[in-house]
Amino acid sequence: MSSALSHWLSFNSWWLLLPFVMLLVVAAFIVAFVLLLYMISPLISPKPLKLNGAHVVVTGGSSGIGKWIAMECYKHGAFITLVARDEHKLVQAKKEVEKCAINDKQVVLCISVDVSKDYTQVESVIKQAQEKLGPVDMLVNCAGMSISGKFEEVEVDRFKKLMEVNYLGSVYPTRAVVTTMKERRMGRIMFVSSQAGQIGLFGYTAYSPSKFALRGLAEALQMEMKPYNIYVTVAYPPDTDTPGFAEENKTKPLETRLISETSGVCQPEQVAKVVVKDAVQGNFTSSFGPDGYMLSALTCGMSPVTSITEGLQQIVTMGLFRTIALFYLGSFDSIVRRCMIQREQSKAADKRE
Repeated sequence: MSSALSHWLSFNSWWLLLPFVMLLVVAAFIVAFVLLLYMISPLISPKPLKLNGAHVVVTGGSSGIGKWIAMECYKHGAFITLVARDEHKLVQAKKEVEKCAINDKQVVLCISVDVSKDYTQVESVIKQAQEKLGPVDMLVNCAGMSISGKFEEVEVDRFKKLMEVNYLGSVYPTRAVVTTMKERRMGRIMFVSSQAGQIGLFGYTAYSPSKFALRGLAEALQMEMKPYNIYVTVAYPPDTDTPGFAEENKTKPLETRLISETSGVCQPEQVAKVVVKDAVQGNFTSSFGPDGYMLSALTCGMSPVTSITEGLQQIVTMGLFRTIALFYLGSFDSIVRRCMIQREQSKAADKRE
């Protein structure tokens, strides 16, 4: 009787331990799988682009993020073509970039043109730049502008203007370099979007769509270019301390300002270092800080990845980040409601007076 009872207890103890054993096996399998992905990931990632001696074209390169990107590339030995409308600003930017030289062979070329107006003209100046400094190894589309305001208060022609500058101003230079890049089987193309190109916010009904459009262009273009060893990067910087940001703040609605303050303001040199590194590595997405990482994971959708580990991270974090995002959206809605109530109360007070 005692022996049978002992046998029965040991048998049932094993079944009680079985779930824990299975859990350990599954955990060990997951750890081994992640380690395997980590080890093979570099094998499928694109080969980094060498900036030393490379020809980098930066549109919108006379100020702000574009100028700092040019400076960062120049510090790595690149030859730079700065493209912008304002000749005076171009000359000043050229002097600042040249201070970052690491050898006597480096050259900074300046070209004044509006990249959003006439494709034939853009194609001509890109050809001119390639004749002087060689084929374009990396194109940085940084020309852009921002307008904020309530949907019904933004003049209709401003919607068209933003699409021309922020979208077509990136399409035209890109169209002018891809043929040569495909022939050479190498190249990098960067589009500087914005966190407002990942999430639509109050006051950005004209600006956000023009930046969202870059994402669609980049995804479709990457699928076409990848077989030719050409990699596309979309950068999503947050508010950045640039002349354009200062100008935008002059007319920014209160709601937009309060929402923007939740993520702080970055310095352009910090943004430049991150985006240049990501473009060189061939990463499709370039984000900044915890908020930027969360936004990129949340909005990845069908975006291409350059490593298996990147895709795995997105899968694992999606649920958690969506939960956090709901709290953010709730706080943004709360800001908008409070501002509306305050405005209505102010109007009512004025009428009584």
